[in-house]
Amino acid sequence: MSYCLPWPLLALVALIRLPFDYVQRQLTYFLLSIVAAGPVPRHIAFEMDGNRRYARSLGKEGKQGHGDGFRTLLRVLELCLRLRIRCVTVYAFAIDNFNRPKEEVDALMEMAETRLVEIAEKGHLLDRYGVRLNVLGKRSLLPPNVQVAIEKAEYMTRHNNAAVLNVCAPYSSKHEITTAVESAVREGLESGDTDGSRITEGTIEAQLFTSLVGSPPLDVFVRTSGVKRLSAFLTWQCNENTQIHMVDTYWPDFGLRDFIAILLQYQRKVWREQDACRPM
Repeated sequence: MSYCLPWPLLALVALIRLPFDYVQRQLTYFLLSIVAAGPVPRHIAFEMDGNRRYARSLGKEGKQGHGDGFRTLLRVLELCLRLRIRCVTVYAFAIDNFNRPKEEVDALMEMAETRLVEIAEKGHLLDRYGVRLNVLGKRSLLPPNVQVAIEKAEYMTRHNNAAVLNVCAPYSSKHEITTAVESAVREGLESGDTDGSRITEGTIEAQLFTSLVGSPPLDVFVRTSGVKRLSAFLTWQCNENTQIHMVDTYWPDFGLRDFIAILLQYQRKVWREQDACRPM
């Protein structure tokens, strides 16, 4: 005699038979679709800190921590793109990082050369989601082969217009602001402003690296690893409307749980502001 299981049990059996990674991925997408129904940031920045400490905590070499950090970047970037966050800016390499041991710097440059072109290739993450890549910073400090890789990756994504990924490398806010002031002064002189009276916050801000590539104002700033300072990353862009989060998690361990908590706080902030603007 045949016996039919009720549909809830049939569904449970079917779910159990699915690969765990597939089930986890579908549940993640479902959760993201719920969060995306509310307000999401237009522009979010990540100071990806803690790669070396993460590696040391596991008995690994520092360069392995940077490799793990790159994989986390891909995961988090895809979360952002599924949430339809328009612009993501990441701090990949500080100008001061050139003072680190030569072996570590060389390993980072080698990884940058390989990964930049890889993620921009057809069918990879940036191509799949229509993301334009910008590398912001004092690029003349980079080895020639890395500069060539940057130019190739930017060229490959130049027509993408669904979202923007800004990779800051080698970067510091002091250099960005100094360059912006110099450009504003130069433009003023060229237009006949010999006393600098037309130079304003707005004219300087228009010359920032992030402004020149069309990035919207910064809504959310995240730094991992428990360090509570900006460390010369987007210090001009962080303003009274930017929600700043200093989380204890090392960057390679940063995941959905950390990110959802940040997004929910952002949504509560937006809803409070909307309620405050409603007429009594």
